[in-house]
Amino acid sequence: MLSCVGPEAIAAPFMVLFFILLVFFIILPAFLLKLFLWWRVFSKAGYSGAFSLLILAPFGTLIMLCILAFSQWPTAKKP
Repeated sequence: MLSCVGPEAIAAPFMVLFFILLVFFIILPAFLLKLFLWWRVFSKAGYSGAFSLLILAPFGTLIMLCILAFSQWPTAKKP
C-alpha cells in the first residue's frame, strides 16, 4: 500500500523555517531595541540602566512604569 504525501507534510518544514526567520529577523531585534530604549530612559532619569532588564520578568514593564511614575528621580533632585 502506497501512501501519498499530502501538502501538509510538504508545507511543515517551510512553516518552521518561516518561524525561525521571523524570530531572528523581526522579533529578536524588536526586543533588543525595546531593551535599549528602556535602558536609555532609566539612564536619563538617573537610575541604573540595568533596571531595563525587568522586562524579562513577568509584569516587568508594569514594575518599571511604577518605579518611574511614583519615585523621586535622582536627576530631578535639587542640589
